This record gives sequence, structure tokens and C-alpha cells, in this order.
Amino acid sequence: MKKSYQIILGVIVVIVALVLGIHALNSSKKSAESATITVGSMNTDYQVWKHIAESKEAKKLGLKIKVKSITDGVQLNNATAQGSVDVNAFQSWSYLETYNKQHKKTKLAALGTTYYEPMGLYSNKYKKVAEIPDGATIAIANNPSQAARGLLLLQKAGLITLKKNFDSATGTTSDINANPKNLKFKEIDDTTGPRVLKSVDAVIISNSVAFDGGLNVLKDSIYHETISKNTKDNINVLATAAKNKDNKAYQKLVKLFHSKAIQAYVNKKFSGTKVEVKKPVSYLED
Repeated sequence: MKKSYQIILGVIVVIVALVLGIHALNSSKKSAESATITVGSMNTDYQVWKHIAESKEAKKLGLKIKVKSITDGVQLNNATAQGSVDVNAFQSWSYLETYNKQHKKTKLAALGTTYYEPMGLYSNKYKKVAEIPDGATIAIANNPSQAARGLLLLQKAGLITLKKNFDSATGTTSDINANPKNLKFKEIDDTTGPRVLKSVDAVIISNSVAFDGGLNVLKDSIYHETISKNTKDNINVLATAAKNKDNKAYQKLVKLFHSKAIQAYVNKKFSGTKVEVKKPVSYLED
């Protein structure tokens, strides 16, 4: 009888332990998903996420968001990998992939796509690409990734032809295979683009720099990028530590960004230059 009692008691103890364990696990999971999410960002993206954090849409989804400004991309990714930042909003898919190649032990994962900022070719002298004369000087960024992207834009515009093995991340003017108009290239700090417009025939300027300089890539450039399979690497994403990619609360941030009210704000605030891209991450991986 005593032995049976001990067996029953032992079974009860095991069951109670299992129930408590499951309850603790669920509580921990629920707590983690309802906790304040720290979103790290910079420049214009910081403005966007400050607005999102205070929006009615965030409250409707039950999200508590704290926005943190970190002005260096590598530092921001490191902070995300280490956990002082939960999710970051600033980088393109290609930037994320490059970071992961260089930091294999602290990889990040994309939660979803956000928008695309077209790079543009601007000129105060000419209204069309065809008007650019022989021997014209084109200003390009001295930043390797921006310069390579700019050269691809010039190729798309029909001004140059690049070598077949051109590296879209590190390619330079030495990789130009054909230059029928004998264009000359002047390297500049990519933040000075709008200021050098008067001194050269044309300038390639990233969207954020152009916008800060009072230029709208969709209206003021004589040529600009469009979204395609060739430019999809430049689509921006929300990123988190790889281990957190299935966190439901973090995934809600993607839905929140694409809500009608938030997109209305972004379009008005940035005059349509942050082009919404609502694609699955698999689109970028193909």
C-alpha cells in the first residue's frame, strides 16, 4: 500500500513539474514577444521609425517600440547580433549579405523587405542622357559600393559598357570595357553630390543624399534606377539576429511598416522617393 502511494505521488510530482515547465515556457515566450522592441536605425530611417513607434498602428498590433540611433552601419549590425538592438532598419540586402560574409559567427537574417531608394544621374546642364556630349565629366562617389552601383547605372543608361565579370560591390572605372563618349570621371565624397552639380556635366547621387540636398530622384534626375532583378540587391530590409528570425513580434514590424497609414506618412514625408517594396525574402535570395 505504501509503495503504491509512493508511485502515485511520484507520478503526480512529474505531472506537476511538466505542467509548470510548460507554463513557464509559454509565459517566457509570451513575455519575450510582448516586451519592448528596440529598433536601431540612422538618418532618414530613424525619422520613419520614430514616427512608427508613436503611431496608432503600432498600438493596434500590441507593439511597444523604442528607437535607437547608431550612425555606423557595422556598429549597428554588431549591436543587433549582440542583442542590445533587437531589429535594425537601415540597410540594403547586399549590405546585409556582405556583413554576413565578413561576420560568419554573428550572422543576421532579413525579416522582410521595406523599400527601394533609386540612385539617380543629375545634371544642371542637360535634360536628357542623349544630350551629354563627348568628353563630359561625370562625378561618381569615392565610396566603393556606391561607385560600383553608379557605374551600373551609367551602363543601364547606355553611356558605358562594363566588363562581364564586373563586381557590383567593388567594381571601379578600370572595369569599363567601352566608353564611346570618352567620358571623364571625377571621384567625390558621395555626400557632396548636390553641391558639385554646377562644376561638372553630371553627377550620380544616392537618393538619401539627393533628398537632403533638395532633389527628388523621380522628378529631378535625368535618369534613375528602377526595381528589377538586376537592382533587387539594393532593396532595403528589416534585419535581426539569425536566431530571432522567427520571432512573431519582430515579424509584425514588417506588417506594420507596410500598413496604409505608415506608407501614407512615408510617401508624403519623402515625396515618393522611398518606393515601397512588399516582397518575400525569398525574392531576394533567388
